[in-house]
Amino acid sequence: MNADASINPSSGVTDLASRVEAHLFGHILPFWSGPALDPERGGWMAWLTNDLQPDRTKPRGLILNTRILWTFAAAWRARREPRFLELAGRALEWVMDRFWDAERGGAFWQLDDLGRVVDDSKQAYGQAFYLYALAEYHLAFDSPAALARARDVFELLERHLHDAAHGGYFEARPRDWSAAPVPAHVGGGELGAAKSMNTTLHLLEAFTTLYRAWPDPRLAARLRELLQLFCERILESRTGHLHHYFSADWKVLSDNYTFGHDIEGSWLLCEAAEALGDATRVRQMEGVALAIARAVLDEGLAADGGLAYEARAGRIVDAGKEWWPQAEAVVGFLNAWQISRDSRFLEAARRVWDFIERCLVDRVHGDWFWRVTPEGQPDLRLPKVSEWKGPYHSARACLEAMRRLKKTPPR
Repeated sequence: MNADASINPSSGVTDLASRVEAHLFGHILPFWSGPALDPERGGWMAWLTNDLQPDRTKPRGLILNTRILWTFAAAWRARREPRFLELAGRALEWVMDRFWDAERGGAFWQLDDLGRVVDDSKQAYGQAFYLYALAEYHLAFDSPAALARARDVFELLERHLHDAAHGGYFEARPRDWSAAPVPAHVGGGELGAAKSMNTTLHLLEAFTTLYRAWPDPRLAARLRELLQLFCERILESRTGHLHHYFSADWKVLSDNYTFGHDIEGSWLLCEAAEALGDATRVRQMEGVALAIARAVLDEGLAADGGLAYEARAGRIVDAGKEWWPQAEAVVGFLNAWQISRDSRFLEAARRVWDFIERCLVDRVHGDWFWRVTPEGQPDLRLPKVSEWKGPYHSARACLEAMRRLKKTPPR
């Protein structure tokens, strides 16, 4: 299919939308509704190999469980199947009760297989996903309890992790939220980083979803602050890439960038600006998104349609292709196409989806492989399910692609 054909409403757009929708409801969600469930102890398996063998010594992670909750709440908003309501409730029980620190507030980072706390640190990244999932659950099911808990987490972040002097949020605190040092679980510790792009990005998406449910002026102010930090501190405007790690006063401590975070950030910046309803800010973020998407398209997209993982100084240093950057590339390129109507971006989204179907989808055991080599071979040493491998990136990419392809009229 050439680029011109890909903008034909009777062929490219309609076909891609149909393929994505069929894959979400016929492949991704059935895996997380079946093989990934824990039939013995409730919730979901913490770890499954690619041939679905469990390892009950692995921890149940906050990130996996909140992302599962987000996924089934978001799926319900797209298609009201009773099974999604049931599974969202199953996930909510673990998130609201097991992971919540009833004494100190906030969410624990890890539990063991029986639900006992094994890492009680309060990671800003984890609090962001906790808030994000509960806000999405409220939007789906009108749950005052979920919304109240999400607001509680926002208040904890404001009180204990927000940096009033330099803006943004510190990475982590111990269980009691004191200023005692504790490792950040999203990296940067070896650099002495106090803040990260990754945590800031996921706080932005979480606050965006919460703002749709609770349009509080303080929350709006934080969204504007985070957008400004991305434009002035995190984005390298000369190259169109996002820096990773920073000191407390936002001095850059790293020189690498990941194409997946770049393209994911491009569309989440636009989403936040749209939620604020500020036309000037929307136009500004659209310009930023296009600059990032062009850099990713020109530098990171391989001939086979897959997105490389990491680069430094204009040179790819990791050409492997993980599942989540491919998912984010589909959305980011569609977002760039909607803004610019440049058919190269729509064609790029289609090429990435072709790569996903051809190389990442596990048609034997379900879901997607974690990573494939530059030659397109799955790395079977990496698990199918883990505290970092869940349905959020893939399911969200499908939901976003469906929405964008169905609402954007071709020219």
